[in-house]
Order: sequence, then structure tokens, then C-alpha cells
Amino acid sequence: MLVEELNINHNILKAVKALGYVEATQIQAKCIPEIKAGKDVVGQSSTGSGKTAAFGLPLLEKVENGKGLQVLILTPTRELCVQVSEAMSSFSKFLGTRILSIYGGVGIGPQIHAIPRAEIVVGTPGRILDHLERRTINFDKVKILVLDEADKMFEMGFIEDVERIMKHIPKERQTLLFSATLSSSIQQLVQRYLRHPVTVKSDIHVAKHLLKQRYYVVRQHEKFSLLTSLIKLNPSGMAIVFCGTRRGVDSVTKNLRAHGIKAMAIHGGLTQSKRMYALDNLKKENINILVATDVAARGLDIRNVSHIYNYDVPKTADEYVHRIGRTARAGAEGDAITLLSDHDFDNFNHVLSDRSLTIKKEELPQFEKIAFQRQEREFGNQRPGQGGRTGFGRGPSSGGFGSRRPSPGGRGRSDERRGPSFGRKKGPVFSRR
Repeated sequence: MLVEELNINHNILKAVKALGYVEATQIQAKCIPEIKAGKDVVGQSSTGSGKTAAFGLPLLEKVENGKGLQVLILTPTRELCVQVSEAMSSFSKFLGTRILSIYGGVGIGPQIHAIPRAEIVVGTPGRILDHLERRTINFDKVKILVLDEADKMFEMGFIEDVERIMKHIPKERQTLLFSATLSSSIQQLVQRYLRHPVTVKSDIHVAKHLLKQRYYVVRQHEKFSLLTSLIKLNPSGMAIVFCGTRRGVDSVTKNLRAHGIKAMAIHGGLTQSKRMYALDNLKKENINILVATDVAARGLDIRNVSHIYNYDVPKTADEYVHRIGRTARAGAEGDAITLLSDHDFDNFNHVLSDRSLTIKKEELPQFEKIAFQRQEREFGNQRPGQGGRTGFGRGPSSGGFGSRRPSPGGRGRSDERRGPSFGRKKGPVFSRR
């Protein structure tokens, strides 16, 4: 479907076309008419499907400039918060709508001063609660609530915070919920808070003709040696190495760098400035390897990824699909490589329960055995033993997987003195011709 056929405001259409996009993605084509009609919507879509535009374009049409805060978008991580606000700002380039991102780990003062001027707030649960407790934000005029990456909010332990926030928002509102998976917990949330919602699903699939999936069985103490060898054999392009815990991310990153590989880490235990520094370096191609937990990487718009390395195997087939879906995009080829040792077999069996996946076993190549130096502490000033739980060890806006409240964002604490993020230019995800 051409973007002109979405029947959106001409100023929004002008901004979208200025970004170079002409076709709507599947999730956009399905969601935008329903949202424009005022319906509550449950959207299931994978990373890179264009869901920010799917909810962002129609809700911008409903905002009245100068009438106070009317839209709240909740995201589980700081990085996603920034990306969504930047995308929304790019969509509203010719509207003048003021969009503010609110997250922890930065000074709370500039946010307090900026809130009264904003029509749309994109925020993480912990920092939004901080403002509610300080009475520096008021949701009386909010008419649209968006819950983005709802499944990850559950995984990060934020759902109680989300429900506390929702009690401050008028019941007569439009609620939009987007999630990669629709678990029973998500369904319960939908039943409690959404009114006769329309469920929209975009196809989540792997482009088998473009994506090569393979795995190696290797002894645990040789896993890093194999990873290093494979990376050096494929020096061009960008790669993401997925680890199950923050501690694993830090250890793998440190060892890769010790062997001359330009890698940086991203996980919820790092300060906001360090996470954004890593992403900036990846975008500027100063590094070509990002080592991440699932949580920290979910929702990040990272382009031109040629290789995915599963250093630790994800727990579910859905998570595996979302990981490998970061490569083989826009007609480009990709390579997804999984490294299996004894303790990975249970998780890998869960992945293989998806019969649509074809993952080929490869014979181990010859590779140099190198030492792997373990560390007693994680980067980011985490206490020993505080690593995130297996899976997306997430969270920009969060402490870690079991914490109910995000630790870095509380009480105006700042590890990076920056003003509020009125987004600049972040492109939406449409299909290019």
C-alpha cells in the first residue's frame, strides 16, 4: 500500500515522504485505519516492522497543539524511549507538535521545566512514576495511551508500575498496546484495560532465501575461541553478539577487545551515557560488533546487520526469531550463527519446537584456542552477582530483570547531565521501493 492511500494528514504525509518512504508496511496498513477510527488496538509485530509509525502517524492527527499533554507513550527501555520520541518528532516536522522523552539516568530538573509545554510524552515507567510522586506531571488531559513492547515490560518487572501509572489517566481514553508476543499475561492486561480492542498481527517470519541459519556444537571452554575465529573470518559488515546475562556481555566484550576486535557492550547495568555512546559508535561505524542482552537490544533500530551470533541460546523460539530478524533485511543477505555447549541444549530444543525454522548443523572448523579472561565485576558499577537473568538482560530505564522499580532513574538521580530530548530526526520504518 502506498503511503498516500493511508489517508493521513497532508503535513504528516509530507514529513513521511521527505524521509524517503513511499510504501506502508503490513502493520501500518492494518493499524492506522483502526486507530484513526478511535478504536483500542492490540498490535503484534516484530522489531523492524514499523510499529512506531503504525501508532505514531494516526495519533499525531488527534493532538491539538497548545492544549497540554494529550498522549503518553510508555516504553520499557531508555534507548527505545529516545528512538520513539525521535521518530515521532520526524513525523511531526511540519506540525509543530512538541514531543518530550522522559527517562531515568539524566537530570530530572530539565524534564520538570519541559513537561508543561509538551503535547506528547514518551517515557519509561520508573521516571514517569518519579514525576507523578513529585506531582510534576498531570495526565488529566491524556486521551491516548500507548504501551510499547508490553511483553518486555512484563519481563523487566515493570507491569505493576505501568498499572499504577494507568490509574492516573482518564478511563475515557484510547489505549494502544504493541507487543512482540501475546502471552496469557498480556491477554489479561488487555482484558482489564482495553475496550473491545481490535487485534492486528503482522506476519513474523524469517526470509529463508536470504538468511543462512546454522549452529556449531562446541565445548563451553572453547566457545569464545570459536566466536573470535568466526568474527575474524567475516570482518565486513555489522554484527550483534547476544549473551544471556549482563555479566556475560561484559566478559565477552572485554575479551573481544583484548583480541583486537572493535566491540562495545550494551545492557541495563551501564549508564545511559555509555549505552548511547555504544550506539553512536555503531552508527558511525567506529565499531562493528555490538554485544548485547536481549532486553537492551529490543526495539533498537540498528541497520545493516550482516551477522547475528547467539553466544547464549535464547529460551524460546519467538526470542530466537526476533534476534535473527535483525539481519537479512531490505533484500540483503544475513547469517545467523548459534554456538551450542552442553548447557544450551534445553533452550535450543525449545527453539527447534518451531518447525518453520531450518537451522543447519555445521562441522567445527579449525580455530585457534585462546584464553578467556573472566571478570569478577561487571562494567557499569554493578555489584558482583547482580547480573541480569537469562534473556534480554535489559533495560534502559531499569535496574534489572527482577527489580520492580528501575534503579537508575529514581529521584532525579543523574549520571548524565542532559536536557530533555525533544526528538530530532529518526526515520520511520517503511518499505522502500
